[in-house]
Amino acid sequence: MIPPRPNISEWALKHQGLVLYFMLALFVAGALSYMKLGQNEDPDFTFKVMVVRTMWPGATAKEVEQEITERLEKKLQEVPWFDYARSYSRAGESMIFITLKDYTPPKEVPNAWYQVRKKVSDIRYTLPSGVKGPFFNDEFGDTFGTIYAFTSDGFSFSELRDYVETVRRELLQVPDVGKVDVLGEQAEKIWIEVSLAKLSTLGIDVGSIFQALRAQNEMAPAGSFETRTDRVHVRVSGSFESADAIRDLGIQANGRLFRLGDIARVYRGYADPPELLMRFEGQPAMGLAVSMRKGGDIIALGKGLEQRMAELKANLPVGVEVHPVADQPTVVSRSINEFMRTLAEAVIIVLGVSFISLGFRTGVVVALSIPLVLAITFLFMRIFDIDLQRISLGALIIGLGLLVDDAIIAVEMMAIKMEQGWDRLRAGSYAYTSTAPSMLTGTLVTAAGFLPVGMAKSAAGEYTFSIFAVVVISLLVSWVVAVLFIPYLGYHLLPDYAKVGHVEPLWRRIARRWMPRRFPPVPHREAGHPVDVYDGPFYRRFRSVVTWCVTYRKTVVAVTALVFVLSVAGFGLVQQQFFPSANRPELVADLWLPNGASIIASQEQAERFEKILAQDPDVKSYVAYVGGGSPRFYLPLDQQLYNPNLAEFVITAKDYHVRDAL
Repeated sequence: MIPPRPNISEWALKHQGLVLYFMLALFVAGALSYMKLGQNEDPDFTFKVMVVRTMWPGATAKEVEQEITERLEKKLQEVPWFDYARSYSRAGESMIFITLKDYTPPKEVPNAWYQVRKKVSDIRYTLPSGVKGPFFNDEFGDTFGTIYAFTSDGFSFSELRDYVETVRRELLQVPDVGKVDVLGEQAEKIWIEVSLAKLSTLGIDVGSIFQALRAQNEMAPAGSFETRTDRVHVRVSGSFESADAIRDLGIQANGRLFRLGDIARVYRGYADPPELLMRFEGQPAMGLAVSMRKGGDIIALGKGLEQRMAELKANLPVGVEVHPVADQPTVVSRSINEFMRTLAEAVIIVLGVSFISLGFRTGVVVALSIPLVLAITFLFMRIFDIDLQRISLGALIIGLGLLVDDAIIAVEMMAIKMEQGWDRLRAGSYAYTSTAPSMLTGTLVTAAGFLPVGMAKSAAGEYTFSIFAVVVISLLVSWVVAVLFIPYLGYHLLPDYAKVGHVEPLWRRIARRWMPRRFPPVPHREAGHPVDVYDGPFYRRFRSVVTWCVTYRKTVVAVTALVFVLSVAGFGLVQQQFFPSANRPELVADLWLPNGASIIASQEQAERFEKILAQDPDVKSYVAYVGGGSPRFYLPLDQQLYNPNLAEFVITAKDYHVRDAL
């Protein structure tokens, strides 16, 4: 004898105290999980690109390509999961971008980068003498969601750098901060300018000056001696402490002693040419780029940075100003608020439709299922480390239109059976036996529609995996809520039809007010007498349509096939776009000069473009990066590295609605 299948709804109605406890506990746990979920603009994503940069001062672009780039590329092809390499060879510099295969498992990426370092180390000895590097950058995909620009009035770059470094140290103490990088920093150097004509007149060789500088400033151990308690190190004095010490250095030539300051100009300055310049609204600037640690909360990070920066600004001297350049927390906060608004709209729509078509109490049961399903979904998102970001929020919005289906089916079946004279326990149990298997099948079929996203072994699949995860979780949770908690809610909230008789839906009462003849009052049955709820005008017309379709089934199949063919043909006319358009206000403009142009020429053209931007009324602010590109302030940005002939502008429109026009 086959044992009967367990009836979850019947069990729930017989253990109502335990079901109420589970319902309240899960709702509270879900609400707490929502408040602790990480919040970010984009999901965690493994960037499968690494940069290898090698310097060879004095070499031509062709020499760099033949002696460095080609050798490194040939060796790097042995790296596991290697897909392709993209390289640039300039005078004195080689830059190689290594890209792994799209389907590389994220856990294999760190080992691939280790192999890159290992392979390059194996052939480092074959590179020409004088080569600096290679230098590796496997943090190419770090996103710096918050960027500040520091400008000064009356302060030198070195003085401004001291203040920026102080702010950097303080920001590293803010919770959820992962890394803080300085942008546009100009390295200080001591410059010694000599006149070859003057040296020739005095009979001084340039090499002797270099030798004297090297010998005077050389760091060499001078030994140590020990006492009963301490070891005392002997230090050789005379190392250069300032530019004045270099000026006072003695240079001996032709039996005469010269002071270096008398035959050369010695002064403190900055690296020339600079490697990267940052400008904010036409002013030279330095920047701080802040990235969030993995798994952090971007909203909490934004609040922490805002509070700490307010304290630090008060301690900065007059003339040093701080300007926000990128503000990812605001973008994410707007996305979260948009989701909450969408959620509220969905609840209102479901309430309205349910109240009108099902009645007030039935609609309340359906409406209560929405926050319950979402709360349990948030709990599982917390368990599986799924943050609130643009992909998971999109999945939740998709799920809002699907998660009420099971609840509507369960409560409507329960209400119909109660109208037919069944008691509450029997009606709730019947809803499970008659609808639960078909609801579960429909739920699994809908979830299977998102399976290709979850099973995709690619970068896009990794980025969008939370669509599959969140939709499947919410759908399965909605089925459990429909068979476990909806019968309990219906038991306590649905009217007792045995006492009040048939409850006429609100939509019918509204329709009767405008069309009384078409919608006559439903006969009120006496308490205790069942009623055929399918004997109304609507169901009679619907039954006749179904009967016609069955009678002329060949015609129906032919029409269905024709509609399917037309829909497939018309699908090509529908705009195809997997990701929605960005709603950020930033606009990135790259200003390229011909290859070989200097960074000074790029700066001159950037200043011309700044004058145009300053006159545009739709521009809120703008920042220019001369000699390279902006740090990655949002994940999809195609970041540009060091290029002397590039000036990249990040222009912030007053509103993202006017961005396209701008």
